[in-house]
Amino acid sequence: METTAAFTGLECRDCGTHFDPDEATHRCPSADCDGILDPTYDYDALGAALDRETLASRPFESLWRYEELLPFTRDSAVSMDEGATPLVDCPKLADELGVERVLIKDEGRNPTGTFKDRGQTLAVTAALRHGATDVALASAGNAGQSASAYAGRAGLDSHVYLPSRSGFTNKAMVNVHGGDMNVVGGRIDAAGAAFEDGLAEHDEWYPLQTFVTPYRHEGTKTMYYELVEQLDWEVPDAICYPTGGGVGLVAMYKAAQEFTELGLTDELPGFYAAQSAGCAPIVEAYNEGWDEHEPVETPDTICGGIEIPDPGASSWVLEAIRESDGGAVATDDTEILDAATQVAQHEGLEMVPTAAAAASGAWELAERGEFSGDETVVILNTGTGNKEADVLRSHLMSQGI
Repeated sequence: METTAAFTGLECRDCGTHFDPDEATHRCPSADCDGILDPTYDYDALGAALDRETLASRPFESLWRYEELLPFTRDSAVSMDEGATPLVDCPKLADELGVERVLIKDEGRNPTGTFKDRGQTLAVTAALRHGATDVALASAGNAGQSASAYAGRAGLDSHVYLPSRSGFTNKAMVNVHGGDMNVVGGRIDAAGAAFEDGLAEHDEWYPLQTFVTPYRHEGTKTMYYELVEQLDWEVPDAICYPTGGGVGLVAMYKAAQEFTELGLTDELPGFYAAQSAGCAPIVEAYNEGWDEHEPVETPDTICGGIEIPDPGASSWVLEAIRESDGGAVATDDTEILDAATQVAQHEGLEMVPTAAAAASGAWELAERGEFSGDETVVILNTGTGNKEADVLRSHLMSQGI
């Protein structure tokens, strides 16, 4: 498999065993382990070859400008120039939160309108390099749409399992991209069970699930690379991230560690996990001082993208927020939808309801006194609001607007 020079393979986060990427494709194959595999690099070999000046000389047009810190070369990638999304200054929000500066990293500008494209460009590239003919996953919506798009570009067949409550746009576009869409009654756990049944019947399917393939979180980490460069190498004080499975949060935490390892920055931002009060296993675990979460028995939130009652990488998420001196915060659905409409009306940006949990969480943190007033706060908008415009409009109507 064609890889970049510094990529050394895959390391299990549980048992520490190191694997060749040609041999291990998904979870740890060691007996009785099944841990998450994480791509590793020889940072010493990169050395001064990847410095601020080198990066500044490259066009800001795709996440593949960071190919030395990714497993695959740009030339070999299944890509639609994903990444390079704007970091938008939001002075009105800064005034409302009582901080120096608020910026929104707008991932809705990606090819399929979501940050999921960052992970799928690498995951589908890996599938192609491993000789896959079919890719498959269960998804709340956006990841399924993204996977079908990249699979189509790669000439692969895709099989997507979505819960019935997924938005119309996601369902429609899976079909438009040529995917085999399977709508399952219930929530994401039901879609996941149906996906597992399908996988058991089809040995040729290559799974694209988050934290099952090692490459989804690896592509997602580039959000952090970009936002630090966009801030002229100033590390923000806080990053608020809408957290379900937590792939984006742990990915950016890894990226922050890599930049300090390479001497590109010298500190970590505070990472804050933002959840809906109707499904907040990470917040509960953080508040209780647990190392892992307890599954939520009856999840209930309009934010389907973060309604993950049993996140598989909670220990990594909790490590990230604790080691970075961040935190975790939950707000209810009404506050989340209010935040989405406030951002749209005050700053013009269209946040998907799931992502608005990060904006709502930032407001809650400010009200708690978490910020002293001189901070730079980055909020991640993980998807474009027009995917769920009906949800936002219905909320306005319920408010008599």
